[in-house]
Amino acid sequence: MMRLSFFCIFATIVFVSGQDQDGLINSNVERTLDLVSHLPKEIISVTIENRGTKATRYYDYYVEPQHVNNVAYVGAIVKGKNNDDQGNLLIKQETTDKTKGAVYRIALPNDLRAGQTIALEIEVAHINALRLYPAEITQIERQLVLYKANPYYYSRYTTQKQKTTVTLPTDRAESYTQTPKPVAKSEQTITYGPYENVAALTRSEITLHYENNNPFLTVSNLNRWIEVSHWGNVAVEETIDMYHSGAKLKGPFSRLDFQRRPDSLSAVKTFKTSLPASARDIYYRDEIGNVSTSHVKEMQDQVEVEIRPRFPLFGGWRTHYMLGYNVPSYQYLFNKGNQYVLKMRLVDHVYDDQLLEQVTIRIVLPEHSRNIEFYPPPYGVERLPNEKHYTYLDTVGRPVVVITKRNVLFQHIQDFEIHYTFDKFMLFNEPMLLVGPLFGLFCLVIILVRLNFSISRNEGSEARMRVQAVWDQVVENNLKRTGFYQKIDDALNAYKANKDLKGYNEQRKKIENELKTVQQDLAGLQAKVKADSADSAEKIAELQRLDTQQREIQQVLSGLAEKLVGNKLPKPAYLTQEEAARIRLREINARISAIINQY
Repeated sequence: MMRLSFFCIFATIVFVSGQDQDGLINSNVERTLDLVSHLPKEIISVTIENRGTKATRYYDYYVEPQHVNNVAYVGAIVKGKNNDDQGNLLIKQETTDKTKGAVYRIALPNDLRAGQTIALEIEVAHINALRLYPAEITQIERQLVLYKANPYYYSRYTTQKQKTTVTLPTDRAESYTQTPKPVAKSEQTITYGPYENVAALTRSEITLHYENNNPFLTVSNLNRWIEVSHWGNVAVEETIDMYHSGAKLKGPFSRLDFQRRPDSLSAVKTFKTSLPASARDIYYRDEIGNVSTSHVKEMQDQVEVEIRPRFPLFGGWRTHYMLGYNVPSYQYLFNKGNQYVLKMRLVDHVYDDQLLEQVTIRIVLPEHSRNIEFYPPPYGVERLPNEKHYTYLDTVGRPVVVITKRNVLFQHIQDFEIHYTFDKFMLFNEPMLLVGPLFGLFCLVIILVRLNFSISRNEGSEARMRVQAVWDQVVENNLKRTGFYQKIDDALNAYKANKDLKGYNEQRKKIENELKTVQQDLAGLQAKVKADSADSAEKIAELQRLDTQQREIQQVLSGLAEKLVGNKLPKPAYLTQEEAARIRLREINARISAIINQY
């Protein structure tokens, strides 16, 4: 039974991976070789026909042995469909043969049955395929390059009809191979073919020697830093080492010649970087500081940054700079409960026809993130072990996902995804780390200022504190006494109105008893403070004497009121004597206030 299971599995693998492709032919191939930039690109439109007896699900694309190490990207789509409605077909590099080259297996969208045809468009990008010839030039010379290619479509299948069109950057071709016939040149275009009934794996060689003054920029190292914050921001910073990979500058650099001829052929004076449309707080700086010669242009679907180095770049010259920006997190970070998904570009558009030889991307996730899963774009990348990054108020560190890739082109600008779990209540971890210690510090200060750490007793300080406590009570008693005198005045006014002598005497007697209690309290405070401050005791005695005078004047006012009510004193005389008594009362109250205010 076990042997039978192994046999079934083996048969299935053989059937899936080795479907019969001997019946396939290339009925028509139109190949465009774009040599405008420093990265040769091939667009191959191939019509595939199955003339065999069995269906197949795969198509093998071959790369010639001499170009195996130069291929940085292979992509394929079904021709004729709306490109916006379809994605690239799945491609896997199978084997590399020293004699036949590299094989890229393209998975067709459906089985290609016997007699059926399908049209594919295959895109291939090459790097380091151009040879600078000459390798060194002066700053005013034209840059010439040499490129060798196969005029035939290199395929494991027979090709019935094919044509290769080569596009040059200018119409200046120093030389080009004029075989196999037919060959035709028209301005910037050289056409090889059409050729018919080309056998499988046919190889030949053509050499093109032409002028190419377009920017030969190459990024030797790019470190991309993406820091995710759940407080609404994603920060991105790129540190870039760039060099001019064209023909090296021969001889010294002349600023005069450069200014005299601002269109200096192969020199790179500026280039444009494309950032997301929501990018803000953009900065561009190098080791010296901010580079103010850059310009930012906001467009509908992107932000275009014109990068202008501090000096023009000639062949072999290098520059180093940093470019950073912020984007709102709601455009790239999605969540459902505690489950989060970050979806961003792996790299940005650094410049047109970019070649990034080594790229390292570090994605810094919030502290306490867990269950981290990385889903790469539909091409191979290398994931390194996670790192830790510590910043303000971190305790266990923030997890850092590290990704590397070599030879990144414009076609690799695609999205990656990171899935992770983050408990929302941990958002308050850092604020509490800040608030908690401050609250504890304040509480400690409150306690410390109330403790006495002196070794010996400070009699003078304690005496002052006791005197102050006594005066606090004196002030309180004085307020009570003032209130009682006000009640006596109110009762006197009521007596003059209603002429109820009995009621007035009862109320007055009750208030005078309260005043006696206050006077006794003040006498006790005077005796208590005398040992600590004779001056304070004398002041309290002075208050008592003033109180006695105030009570005597209050009795005089009461007697005048009785005479007025009993018609024993005319009203004008009463008013005159009352006003004199009131003046004396005001003087006494002023002296009392002056004594109280000293403490």
